[in-house]
Amino acid sequence: MARIPYLDSEDLPEDQRDLLKRPISLHRALTNSPGGARAFQGLGQYIRHGSKLDPRLREMAILQVGWIARSAYEWSHHVKIGMEFGVAETDIRAIMSGDESGLDGLARLVLRAAREVVSGGTSQATHDQLAANFSTEELTDLILTAGFYCAVVRVLASLEIDVEPDYMPYLEKFPLPRA
Repeated sequence: MARIPYLDSEDLPEDQRDLLKRPISLHRALTNSPGGARAFQGLGQYIRHGSKLDPRLREMAILQVGWIARSAYEWSHHVKIGMEFGVAETDIRAIMSGDESGLDGLARLVLRAAREVVSGGTSQATHDQLAANFSTEELTDLILTAGFYCAVVRVLASLEIDVEPDYMPYLEKFPLPRA
């Protein structure tokens, strides 16, 4: 059960109802701070729809962050979203097992970068490899993505946001380790 109320459209003034055009639990909780919700959604929308980073690689970075954080909400949502953007079941299983031998070199590099962002920041060697394989804009978008989703998983955990029933099948098919 979430630590703050989930709001619905009718709980919001007319000029803020657009914040719930996607009425997922996270957005319903964040609308308790309309300005915060708008800023949060703005960066999230840029990452999903404006970033120059390859969508499959973007989603793999997000999945890596969700997996490390053991965030059921983030993991379930981005398993679904990732599959819509080209993430294969074999990609997901590689993240789960840690066996990346079947992944292409760029995917392995992106997962390593995401792990390093989670642990405090990319090493010079990883940065240099990213710079050799991505434009500066793509590299920046990758770091923004991993960093933003580090924040997302902390918000989800701190507010105890519930996974919606529609996303539970993704957790059942691709379960997080038991605590």
